[in-house]
Amino acid sequence: MPWVDDILNDLATESHWSYRDGGPLAAEPTALAALALYGHGRVSDAWRACERLASLASEDGSVGVMADQATPSWPTSLALLAWNAAACNAASALPATWRSHAERAAEWLLTVSGDAQPRNADLGHDTMLRGWPWVLGTHSWVEPTALAVLALKSAGLSSHVRVRDAVRLLIDRLLPEGGSNYGNTTVLGQALRPHVTPSGLALTALAGERDASGRIERTIAYLAQTLNRQTTSMSLAYGLIGLAAHDRTLRAADAWLEAASHRGGREAAPFKHALVALAALKADCPLISYSPNKRAS
Repeated sequence: MPWVDDILNDLATESHWSYRDGGPLAAEPTALAALALYGHGRVSDAWRACERLASLASEDGSVGVMADQATPSWPTSLALLAWNAAACNAASALPATWRSHAERAAEWLLTVSGDAQPRNADLGHDTMLRGWPWVLGTHSWVEPTALAVLALKSAGLSSHVRVRDAVRLLIDRLLPEGGSNYGNTTVLGQALRPHVTPSGLALTALAGERDASGRIERTIAYLAQTLNRQTTSMSLAYGLIGLAAHDRTLRAADAWLEAASHRGGREAAPFKHALVALAALKADCPLISYSPNKRAS
């Protein structure tokens, strides 16, 4: 698809993958660019992004948002995903420093968690389950938990107790009617509305997982009914990736992604273009390929 090639060419020529054109180097856009470039076979370009990503790593294994902002360290999960994608796509041995960064990143993720809270029926979810927070010292949230699950699965830790607990948390945080909010399911007895981005990320992390409650299937239905041509680039990409993780595709998806690739303003930021390119890979998206079922297929 020519529009995908245009995005990849732009990503390959970047020197500072950022949240906006001309912005400072940032971990999330850099990791997403590396994953998109790897997924589309642009390995040498992806290695350059991974090298820049390594420059953002701290001694304890965590990766901060930017070079001058070592915390919060939620981008560690995305960095680990990018380095592990490098290992899968390497024609030669990875640099030892990258292997070290990946090992320490996984170790760091296993040492941190969201804070458990006393059970509270008004919140509508199990507050004792531990996932990952955006900021240390706060409750577990859906998106950082989903990213950590994906990252640790990519490190071969799908059976680790932390990953199993986080999978239970993600299913518990899915709304009974399908979809996910960012953290809570209810507030003061009022059911919250689902949002596309956390729903898509949760589904991606839950690929290959069993769910007797039926919430995963209802979340798939929610995304299939909600996504459309007007959905913002980030939400569209994560929504489609979440569906692809469960072998679901939408007929108009390619046309929607192409339209998203031509949007201007903030929608043209490198990290949003990287997400659009990742979504175009469908089931071959690197964010999906680490689930047990996908690996075996």
